[in-house]
Amino acid sequence: MSELANLAAELRRAPGVQSKLSVQSLSNAFGTKLHSAWVSPGSSLINGDDAAVIPDGHGYLLFAAEGMIPEFIQSDPWFAGFCSVMVNVNDIAAMGGIPFAVTDVLLSADGAEQGELLRGMRDASRAYGVPVVGGHTGRTNGETFLAVSIVGRAQALLSGFGARAGYALVAAIDLRGAYRGGYAHFDAATSAAPEQLRRNVLLLSELAEAGLAIAAKDISQAGLAGTLAMLCETSNVGATLQLGAVPMPEGVELDRWLVTFPSYGFLLACRPDKVDALTDTFRRQGITAAEVGHFVPEPRVYLVEGRSKEVFWDFECEMLTGMGRLGCAERDSKAVCKKAS
Repeated sequence: MSELANLAAELRRAPGVQSKLSVQSLSNAFGTKLHSAWVSPGSSLINGDDAAVIPDGHGYLLFAAEGMIPEFIQSDPWFAGFCSVMVNVNDIAAMGGIPFAVTDVLLSADGAEQGELLRGMRDASRAYGVPVVGGHTGRTNGETFLAVSIVGRAQALLSGFGARAGYALVAAIDLRGAYRGGYAHFDAATSAAPEQLRRNVLLLSELAEAGLAIAAKDISQAGLAGTLAMLCETSNVGATLQLGAVPMPEGVELDRWLVTFPSYGFLLACRPDKVDALTDTFRRQGITAAEVGHFVPEPRVYLVEGRSKEVFWDFECEMLTGMGRLGCAERDSKAVCKKAS
């Protein structure tokens, strides 16, 4: 097996990628309703993206929520609290929106751990300028539980369903940071100035309103490769990922970087003639951005290195989240790829 094939297999097994398989339970329960609303004229509710979208006559109200993994809370409670706000802010930004309020649900038996979580949330709230306006706090005899929700607003949307074959794939990542702890977290936020963080978030809404990007997704725990697969699945397209073009910090191995959650990282789809304007917008803010591939009609995500190409994910063989056209309730989520049998 080639090194590229080994990398593709390693990425498919990554915990962050495998965790996205659990989303299939949602698509199995609700069928196509979560994503069919996106393309239904006159729909009053649009779900199934980084944030739910509710047209309100003055633009779009955005609503999202994230939960923190208990092991993460135990190992670094302050950073878990900070991240609980940060990842929600990223979800709103990925839709072309501006966040304006956060609520939380926190259940904890450990007063010290709870205090660190709340301190992290407070620090992130102040840094991003997004107030915590309410929530629920209680006691539990088990593991600490934290979930945070956020609301935002957009005038123009970036959709996780909007990538099309022939569009360019752009990655924009803030590389001004370092890994933190034993997790695949690249922290480019906690040492940044609040003004920088807030300006970075606003960039996505500006891009959406200017029409420079059509679709976007923030790079999540699934890493760059897994997030690309999710964007392709919901858009019902495939993509090529040119590994040599991926923005990376110096001294970091590619296999680690492709499964890393960066504090600020987005994949965007745009028309080829918009690439230069799109990447220049990020670069003026100190964010590294580059065209790293393009979207293709066949339902596969390819890793490309030089003249070598390897399939990372084949949607004809296996769903990831189940939120694409081939991932609705009518298809068996345990379907076996005939090519592999």
